[in-house]
Amino acid sequence: MKTFIIAEAGVNHNGDLNQALALIDAAVEAGADAVKFQTFKAQNLVSKSLQQADYQTENTGKAQSQYQLLKALELSKSDHQTLMEYCQQHDIEFMSTPFDDDSIELLNQLQMKTWKIPSGELLSIPYLRKIAKLNQTTILSTGMGELDEIELAIDTLLKAGLSSGNLTILHANTAYPTPFEDVNLNAMLSIQKQFNVEVGLSDHSLGIAVPIAAVAMGARVIEKHFTLDKTLPGPDHKASLEPDELKAMVARIRQIEMAMGNGIKTASASEKGNKSLVSKRIVAKMPIQIGEYFSEQNLTLKRAETGLPSTDWDDALGRVATQNFAEDEGISL
Repeated sequence: MKTFIIAEAGVNHNGDLNQALALIDAAVEAGADAVKFQTFKAQNLVSKSLQQADYQTENTGKAQSQYQLLKALELSKSDHQTLMEYCQQHDIEFMSTPFDDDSIELLNQLQMKTWKIPSGELLSIPYLRKIAKLNQTTILSTGMGELDEIELAIDTLLKAGLSSGNLTILHANTAYPTPFEDVNLNAMLSIQKQFNVEVGLSDHSLGIAVPIAAVAMGARVIEKHFTLDKTLPGPDHKASLEPDELKAMVARIRQIEMAMGNGIKTASASEKGNKSLVSKRIVAKMPIQIGEYFSEQNLTLKRAETGLPSTDWDDALGRVATQNFAEDEGISL
């Protein structure tokens, strides 16, 4: 089953439409299934006095409010329309995470078909209900969430009209970057077991090892931040992949998908030719004369072109040779 890979552009466009279009080009080149932005109005999302998170101040080099930070990163309605059309022209799915009711309305008007709920909205009941009523493919991130909080969010979505088959839950850690000791990939499996849902990973660790491992563990969706250049100013660039890294991640995930196979243990087409070359047969350990009994003293197992298969060993012992056998000659009954 193919993993749905979301290249998370987020706000790494820095408020520049041309940079956003270049991010789409990079996601297409990497082979991602979707490229995702963030849709918000700063005045609807944060109070003007709320300060930035520590990592945002460190990465931007500015001590400012979240409102000032986010206001500079807004995309207009016409920007969204341009990005949506550009994605359609380049055969990649357009996605954007809405952070307020107006943004949900805008993305619904654009007929976005896959909805991503961020970790920060895990317990935003009215927000969850609004998206659930659309009953479209919905992906829920659960960073900072406990199992009982995830259960509340799932119950809210399902009771508000979302079909269970349209829901995927992403394990996530919202530290940027996430220390490897805090990734806790096994929590993804705990979510899958607890709620019997499709699961995936929204990964904020450095590099590409963790999302590849998640796919091997059963992730059906992978979301990963990327940027055109990690040295650009902005809150998320440093913890993002550059285009060549994104391309490598997608390629490795596709390899892992093939490697997972169908779970049936049998000789594969590529190895069947080797079986006759490495499987041992029953051969004469020494010259055997007609009428002699086969025994552990005069028989042995070796790789050979002829001779009984090794599984006939017990049946061969005690039988009488009906012909002469030279040393290393394959035994027949």
